[in-house]
Formats: sequence, C-alpha cells, structure tokens
Amino acid sequence: MEKLTFYAVSAPEKLDRIGSYLAERLSRDVVRHRSGYVLIAMEALDQLLMACHSQSIKPFVESFLHMVAKLLESGEPKLQVLGTNSFVKFANIEEDTPSYHRRYDFFVSRFSAMCHSCHSDPEIRTEIRIAGIRGIQGVVRKTVNDELRATIWEPQHMDKIVPSLLFNMQKIEEVDSRIGPPPSPSAADKEENPAVLAENCFRELLGRATFGNMNNAVRPVFAHLDHHKLWDPNEFAVHCFKIIMYSIQAQYSHHVIQEILGHLDARKKDSPRVRAGIIQVLLEAVAIAAKGSIGPTVLEVFNTLLKHLRLSVEFEANDLQGGSVGSANLNTSTKDNDEKIVQNAIIQTIGFFGSNLPDYQRSEIMMFIMGKVPVFGTSTHTLDISQLGDLGTRRIQIMLLRSLLMVTSGYKAKTIVTALPGSFLDPLLSPSLMEDYELRQLVLEVMHNLMDRHDNRAKLRGIRIIPDVADLKIKREKICRQDTSFMKKNGQQLYRHIYLGCKEEDNVQKNYELLYTSLALITIELANEEVVIDLIRLAIALQDSAIINEDNLSMFHRCGIMALVAAYLNFVSQMIAVPAFCQHVSKVIEIRTMEAPYFLPEHIFREKCMLPKSLEKHDKSLCFLTNKIAESLGGSGYSVERLSVPYVPQVTALFPSDKKPHKPRHKRKDEDRLSRRKSIVDTVSIQVDILPNSIPSDDVVSNTEEITFEALKKAIDTSGMEEQEKEKRRLVIEKFQKAPFEEIAAQCESKANLLHDRLAQILELTIRPPPSPSGTLTITSGHAQYQSVPVYEMKFPDLCVY
Repeated sequence: MEKLTFYAVSAPEKLDRIGSYLAERLSRDVVRHRSGYVLIAMEALDQLLMACHSQSIKPFVESFLHMVAKLLESGEPKLQVLGTNSFVKFANIEEDTPSYHRRYDFFVSRFSAMCHSCHSDPEIRTEIRIAGIRGIQGVVRKTVNDELRATIWEPQHMDKIVPSLLFNMQKIEEVDSRIGPPPSPSAADKEENPAVLAENCFRELLGRATFGNMNNAVRPVFAHLDHHKLWDPNEFAVHCFKIIMYSIQAQYSHHVIQEILGHLDARKKDSPRVRAGIIQVLLEAVAIAAKGSIGPTVLEVFNTLLKHLRLSVEFEANDLQGGSVGSANLNTSTKDNDEKIVQNAIIQTIGFFGSNLPDYQRSEIMMFIMGKVPVFGTSTHTLDISQLGDLGTRRIQIMLLRSLLMVTSGYKAKTIVTALPGSFLDPLLSPSLMEDYELRQLVLEVMHNLMDRHDNRAKLRGIRIIPDVADLKIKREKICRQDTSFMKKNGQQLYRHIYLGCKEEDNVQKNYELLYTSLALITIELANEEVVIDLIRLAIALQDSAIINEDNLSMFHRCGIMALVAAYLNFVSQMIAVPAFCQHVSKVIEIRTMEAPYFLPEHIFREKCMLPKSLEKHDKSLCFLTNKIAESLGGSGYSVERLSVPYVPQVTALFPSDKKPHKPRHKRKDEDRLSRRKSIVDTVSIQVDILPNSIPSDDVVSNTEEITFEALKKAIDTSGMEEQEKEKRRLVIEKFQKAPFEEIAAQCESKANLLHDRLAQILELTIRPPPSPSGTLTITSGHAQYQSVPVYEMKFPDLCVY
C-alpha cells in the first residue's frame, strides 16, 4: 500500500486506471464471496482516496462510489456495513471543486432501506440500521456542503430520509417505554443506539435547513405520524416537534407553526383525540416559538384555533342532538368527553400563546377574541354560529370567554384605559347581562385580570368580613389622571353591571364573591373621593333593593346581597380610614352577628343556613343608614351631598344594532322601568331646568323682591337680561353634559313630583269620569266650576288619564 500510494501521488493521471482495476477485482470477489479480498480492495480504495486530492481524482471517485454501491446491494450484512463505513469516510472529505454530475439517489434509497432492516438476528438488525443511519448522515453532510446541495432537499429524498430516522427513534422509544426510563447513554452507547444516532442525524438535518427547504423537511413528519397513528397518544409527536423547534433557526419557527395549522385543517374531520393530539403539539411548538420570533402568524394561529373551537362545539352539539338510547348514548357521551378534551387543549394553547405575546399584540388578540363572542340579538361577532343552536352558542360563548381569560392572565397595563378601552369594555360587559351565571362569572374574572395591576386579587379571594384590612398588606398607588378620566366616562357603566349582576336569580356563591372582588378592586385601583361616594351609594342601593325586593328574588339571594353589602362596606370603611364610618359599620355588623347572622357572608354561604321568612319586620339597626354614613364622612371632609341622591342605574346603549340581547324576564322589566323613568325625566327636565325659579319649594317662603332703583334699572336693561339668560342656558347645558345621570334624574324627578303636588294644591283639582266616551270632563277648583270639555276634543288625553 505504501508503494501503491507513492505511485498514485507521483502520477495522479494513473488514478483512473488504478480505480478501474481495483473496482474490477472487487466486483469479481464480491460475486465469488471472497470476503477477504473484498476487504483488501476496499482498504486500498479508502487509503488512496484519503491520500490523493488532485484534480484528476474525479474518475477515481466514480469507481469508488460504484464499488460502494456494489457492497450495499449485496445481501451480506458485513459487506453492507463495510460499504457504509467507506462512504462515511468519503463524506468527510472536503472536495476542492464541486461535482456537477454526481448524484446520490441510489445511496439515499439504499441507506433508507437499511434503516428499516428486519433481519431475524436482533444484533445484526441493529448493526444494519445503525449503518443505514450513518450512511444517511454521510449523504446529508456531503450534499449540504456541495453547491448542488439543493438536490437532497427535494421531496422524493426527504420522503425517504425523514421517515427512516423517525422509524428508528420511534421503535426504540417503544421498547424503552416498556422497560422504564433508560439511563443516560455514554458516548459508546450513543454509537450503538439507533434511536440516539437517528435523533442526532435528524437534528443535524434540520439545523442545515434554510428558508426555501424547511417545509420539505417538516411535511414528511406529518405523513409518518399519520401513517403510524401516532397522534393518539401523542408523546412521540410532541418529542419530534420539540426536536424540530429547537433544531431549526429561530426565524423559521413560524413556518413550522403554519405547517401544524395546515395539518390541523386537513384533519379537521378526524376523531377528537387525533385533533387534540395535533393541538397539543401546536401548544408545545408555540411555547418554544413564543420566546423568539413569532412572525406574521399570530392572528392566523388564533383564527385557526377559534375556527376549530367552533367546529368542536358544533360536533358536540350535533352528537347531543343525534344521541339515542342504549349504546348510542354511551358512544355520544364518549365523543362529548373527547370533544371537551379538544376544547380544553385549544383554550390552553390560546392562553399560553397569548400570555407570551408582548402587550401591544396581546391587546389586539383580546379585541380579536372578543369580536368572536356571539351575543344574542346582535350581529357584531364574526363567528359563524348558524349551525350551533342555543346550547352550542352558549358553549362557544363560555369557551371564548375562557380563552380570553387565559390571554388576559398576567396582563399588566400602566393605565386602565389601555387595558379596558371603550371598544373592548362595551362588548365585554354585554355577556354580563345574560341569564347564564357561568358567563357572568367569566366576564368578572376577565375584568379582574385587567383591573388588578398590583396582584391584590389573591388577598381578596372569598367574600368575608375582614377584621383588619391592614393585615392584607394591599398594594396601591395614587390614582392617575387617566384612571380618573376613565371612571368619569365609564364608572356608571361598571356600577350598573354590578348592580344588575347582584340581582340575577341564578346567582351562586361564586358570583357574589366575584362581585365583591370587583367592588374591592375598583376601590383599590380606581377610587378617588368621588368614586368612593358612588360606590357607597351603589352599596346602599343594593341594600334597599334586597329589602324592597321589586324583582321578587328568593330569600337566599336577598340575604346574599345584604351579606355582600356588609362585606364591602366593611372593606371600604377601613380602606378610607374614617373612624366614625368604621364605627357605624362595625356596630351594624355586630348587631347582625347577634340578631341576624344570615346577613353576613360567613353564615349565608354555608351549606346549611337558616333563612328568615321575611325582611320587612327587621329593625333599622340591622341596616347601614345613609344619614349616618353621610354624617361620618362629612365630618372628615368628604363631599356628601350626593349621598342623599338615590343611586339609579344608568341605561347605556351597549349594542350597535337596534335589537337587544336575550335577557331573563325580570331583567327586561328592569330595563323597561329604567327606560320609562329616563323618558319621563327627559320630558320634564327641560322645562324644569330652564326655569328653575318658577317652582316654589317648602324652603322658599316667597319669591317677591323689594322694589328698588337697582331692580328697576335691571328690569329696563334688556342687554343685561340677555346676558343672564345666555349664562343660565350655558349652565343648564353644562350641567346636562357633565353631571352624573342619576343625579340629574333624581333632581328632575323630585322637581316633577314637586310641581305635580304644587299644582294639585293650588287648583285643588278633582277629576270626574265621564258617563260615556262622548261625555264631558268637568274640572273644578274648590266650589267653582272652571270648564267642561268634551273628552274627544281634548288635546292631551294621556295627561288627563295620568
């Protein structure tokens, strides 16, 4: 060999003939099964290949590869391994010039076939499979470094290489799963373990992938997992995609996510467990990709997941409708449980993906999901629910709100306006008026995620009378100008939804707990002196509604509202630290503990609690009194004038369309009552506020003024009167623009009632009903008859009826 090598190096032009001669001898020896001569010939070829690097080595390489192919075609395992070892040595040689005519199609096919060896002897089978994997690794290294490396990325090659590697990874993993977790392999074990070797080769292959050929390497993975039914269970699928996501370059992560989404669309009619397995793989891929570059696929991921969430709910609804008795019911129930697995996987993926996005993208996703939530009677959502029915629509509402809850978890906005803009707040509060208690719970939890910027919610968990709020160590900051502006604009809307949410017939303990937390978070995060007064008015209004019970609530719900009010007033009194206020609240709670424990949350929300038969006979000492609260707060500098104005829920237009969402019957009555009250007040308020001094009150004895020169001068000076009128109009307009609605409503209503009483007092009106529709209506004042008017000629019959 030394002489032959010296001769070949000295006369490189002879390499072609040397290679041809050795190839001829080796071919003859292979046919005649002379293994010893074959080994000598291959060793000579290897040494010459390693020693000679001249320009004329190209023909010699062709002879070498031809002989390697001969060895791989033979049925002898030893010769196959020998040929593979020679090819691997050749693959590690860096050639100076590329070869434009050399192709490795045969080697890809042969090495892939060796990876699937089914030899009867386990040791020989393992040896052949290892040789096949090493051969594939050699082909990859040789072709990737070649300028013609694009040929290896063609689908016909990837469809052979990738499944061969996955097959070996999968087979060994199945054996390991039966015998328990294997110990960490040593360096020698890695060379003898086909799974470890195949995984390393797979990682190397993916690490060399570029933008143009990434998809060709990933698609065969889906085909292999589909063919071998590895989505259920999906441990191997998750393992594969973890390898993929960690091996590829970070900027190509979105390509893999797009491929998973595309495959999920292609398998949308498969069994629920298969779809759940694919979604779980997507979750793992997203978890890795979210730490780096997501790319342009953010909305695509959410859109696809929400589409499959709707499909899952639709399948579940169809199964429920088509279910029958007997075994069919059992199958339907199994399918329902499987669909719930799919839905939970989708929600988990949405939540994890959303929670890893930056704030600006998360706010967009929140708006995107909220736009999908269907609300009865509106067409603002963009999700097709035509095939779902009422049960399916309710299910999709719950699923979407759960997804939104996951996305908003951990979201910390600097200002509440950023977290709850008007375009998001209005549609979010819409489901809070629905009759489903679970929907209302989810809406409140989403609001808590967005409001709680200092992680105080865990300290407020559970509704209870807190002996000392200072022990909670609540974190809070000074209310900023943006938050104050938010409450001026949207405070009444929040109060109204809390007020109406407390009076729902299907409330359970969790609803009251979440409502209490909402009031507490508003107090911590958004409350200045004005908001505190509004929240106290809201609490007193809830107490009054529980006592009066216009909505015919059950005794449990009435006592629940009373307990909620007690818990909140105890909290807010300690938060603002007004001693007289705290003393009044503590005294009422102490009396309730002795005489009416069912008015406290610790008792009413127990499993067995004795409820009273009625609340009308209870003493006022059990209630929180407005005058006591006003007196205590007034002494500490609070502006308590508004406490005397009863809280009236403000009706706001939350729905863009004219249609209203479906609500329970008592809710519609409440809305109608509020609408009527608003319309009557609007009619009267214009007249009352333009002429505020035209109505005498009990506090004003006389409106007569002393006639002086200045008074006559003012009466003659018409320009001054015009200025006064303009100023008066400006004040009226400013009042209607800036004053809270319930204050205007209460003031106008009181003035309207005062006007009615005064007119009745002055005229002493008595109305006599006519004997027939064509009769006359007689109006008298005292003993004098003023006029007799035919009923059909009256211009305002409604006023007469009123």
